[in-house]
Amino acid sequence: MKEALLNKIQEAFPIAERPFALLAQELGSREDEVLSCYKELKEQRIIRQTSAIFDTKSLGYSSSLVAFKVDDIDAAAAFVNTHPGVSHNYERDHPFNLWFTIAIPPESRLGLEETVRIMAQRTGAKEYILLPTRKMFKIKVHLDMGGKGIQGRERLKRRQRIPMELEPIHIELIKLLQEDIAATPRPFDHIVEALGRDYGWLARESRRLQEAGYMRRFATILYHRRAGFVANAMVVWDVDRPEEVGEVVAQYKAVSHCYLRPTYPNWPYALFSMIHGRSREEVEEVVQQIARQIEPRDYRYLYSTREFKKQRIKYFSPEFALWEDRYGR
Repeated sequence: MKEALLNKIQEAFPIAERPFALLAQELGSREDEVLSCYKELKEQRIIRQTSAIFDTKSLGYSSSLVAFKVDDIDAAAAFVNTHPGVSHNYERDHPFNLWFTIAIPPESRLGLEETVRIMAQRTGAKEYILLPTRKMFKIKVHLDMGGKGIQGRERLKRRQRIPMELEPIHIELIKLLQEDIAATPRPFDHIVEALGRDYGWLARESRRLQEAGYMRRFATILYHRRAGFVANAMVVWDVDRPEEVGEVVAQYKAVSHCYLRPTYPNWPYALFSMIHGRSREEVEEVVQQIARQIEPRDYRYLYSTREFKKQRIKYFSPEFALWEDRYGR
């Protein structure tokens, strides 16, 4: 049951009064068995978190991938991690050795570029580049636990967004949905109680947030290595017609993220892809398949050698203003 459950809840975890009962119906099991299985996977640190995955840009935040070239990487990473908008922070095998993603709220008095400049100054970065997303072709982290989904391609679906104006109660809902659920039969009781609403409202407004593009999905994220996907590489491509090529690369199942980003004199790679596999050889086999198809001028593997931080951003948190008050004077 473990593989079937993990595959299902990576796609979507039901926002309902008794979600584990719904999952049990779909899996041909019992609620207590599914809940017990979920708890075991959480204790084994295969499941990292189950919560809403929000779209940073739709919520008004500015964001970027950033690469630093630093000498004391441990000290630099520790300072970068203090920022509440840093969700991912890795050491990668490249002269630009510290790579992180950062998001800045719309009410920030510093803004994205000034925030990164302060971070570079305080970490002693010898050089850095900002790599904001110019176009997103794909963001879909789904690790096929059956071991059959890494190869091949898939057709990507584009959703039509239904406009929705966020009201104060939706902000409160977002704050609650971004928290990891408790492994209990009724993990959403605290939300309906806190907001004074019923489950019909919760299901409807959560669906509206998703249809409007504020929430990508409500789902489970795994610890990649413990789930068996021990290799992942950021593969960057120098290609002609990057917008056309990006659509092609995004179709590969092993690709979880695919973006178009700016280039610089010291960085000619416009197309970024994250590729996951059960071994380095499996990752490189996929990369070679892609390379044969798109015929790049050049490409590079940027393997992560250490993970310094990986956690969801807490949107609408007061921690952003506190960080700016402390370091942005």
